[in-house]
Amino acid sequence: MKKIALDAIDIRILSALQQHGKVSKSKLAELVNLSPTPCWVRLDKLKKTGLISGYQTDIDLERIVDLTKVLVTISLKNHSKADFDRFEYYIQKIDAIIECDATGGGCDYVMKVIANNLTDFQRLIEQLLNAEIGIDRYFIYIVTRQVKSVAPNILKLITPTA
Repeated sequence: MKKIALDAIDIRILSALQQHGKVSKSKLAELVNLSPTPCWVRLDKLKKTGLISGYQTDIDLERIVDLTKVLVTISLKNHSKADFDRFEYYIQKIDAIIECDATGGGCDYVMKVIANNLTDFQRLIEQLLNAEIGIDRYFIYIVTRQVKSVAPNILKLITPTA
């Protein structure tokens, strides 16, 4: 994938949006130390390149409802493109699976699942196994508490270190 060239101001804009979410034009300009019109022009350019895929609010769901969070590693029986495509297509439709990453090494996928309780989680696992999407084995890890969850620090990722 072709990388998009960014200058220091673009990086400051992206970092400010990552930290503060959707903010007014004047507030964003203040945060990045740029006048509002050039700031907005740059923001529009960044949106058009697809770097900004949306805005979201982080909600502390555990203050609203009890949830069971589970990490699941999955290995498929076969490893053809069709096998991966079938699995990935199927899980896209399941709301309880909130993240899924294809991995190399000991398993094929790592998923983050939320459910109301362990019974609902077990129903989901049974649904996946009955769907004949090629699951060979899986391991589950019940999340007991979240220790850290942050967005990557874009300034540190992009700025070269000496």
